[in-house]
Amino acid sequence: MLYPILFQPIFKERIWGGRQLETFYQKQLPAGVPIGESWEISDRPGDVSVIANGAFAGKTLRWLLEEHAVGVYGQMAAQPKVFPLLVKILDAQQDLSLQVHPPASKAAAMGGEPKTETWYFTRTTQEAKLYVGLRHGVTRGEFEQRIGDGSVAECFHRIAVHDGDSMFLPSGRVHALGAGSVLFEIQQNSDTTYRVFDWNRVDASGKARELHVAQSLESVDFADFEPGLVASESIKSGPATLRSLVDDPLFTVRVWDLPADEVVAFPMISFQIIGLVSGELVVKGNEVSVTLKPGQFALLPAALRVAEVKASKDARFLQVSAGRGSSAAKP
Repeated sequence: MLYPILFQPIFKERIWGGRQLETFYQKQLPAGVPIGESWEISDRPGDVSVIANGAFAGKTLRWLLEEHAVGVYGQMAAQPKVFPLLVKILDAQQDLSLQVHPPASKAAAMGGEPKTETWYFTRTTQEAKLYVGLRHGVTRGEFEQRIGDGSVAECFHRIAVHDGDSMFLPSGRVHALGAGSVLFEIQQNSDTTYRVFDWNRVDASGKARELHVAQSLESVDFADFEPGLVASESIKSGPATLRSLVDDPLFTVRVWDLPADEVVAFPMISFQIIGLVSGELVVKGNEVSVTLKPGQFALLPAALRVAEVKASKDARFLQVSAGRGSSAAKP
């Protein structure tokens, strides 16, 4: 019998990372290194999530899909052998590299994978910002010239960000996360990043990270000027308030605010993922309950049919669902 599933996080050392995941989310980080990413739900080669609770504890997400694909995916039009999403928490204590992910139309030819993603900011400093999209009027020629002279950052549009802001990043949109942000990232299952510029920094051994200038120039959408943060309106749904952050063929994301002691129920057409931003939740399905603390994610298989989410205290959480494209759920 399937049930709400928790996973062991996979921590990634990053030159731009820090220790905030330990401070804010009580993650048991490896000592003495900057951790930039916690992979919360992953089905990447060499980085497959391990189940942390219940009868399947110790088994992997890969095993779960091999043994229970229909139970996880439900009425999806296609049931991929590899889980279609990658869920992370990021801690940026320095600016990330200026980068781009290849669009689907070009990724395979370059030996990469497309990567559309969304960011939801949970903790930000007063100086937190994004580099995202191009400034109006920037051309490919100027962009390429400025890569050569080290001033390409001047081509990027910049936006201040605060707690609760969200940015959608389709493949092909140039971007970088600025220092001073912790965020939840929902993305396609991909790990292809082409670095345009990395601020001339080097690692502890004095080595600079690889840049991918040719691939970047092929991937950048040079018609993507000055995109804005997600600007959708909040609506009431029973005792809760919700806001749509992403409604894309690849995935949908909503943010919910649920008062203490209130309950919402989600019909399970396909899998859903619940990620707790703040407060405390009890998630129940097939008579099995799990308690979520901030920074934890639960995978809800379609076989639950109905998942019940109750706030033990005022709670804010993300609800992630399969998109409505070729591999999306059909009602």
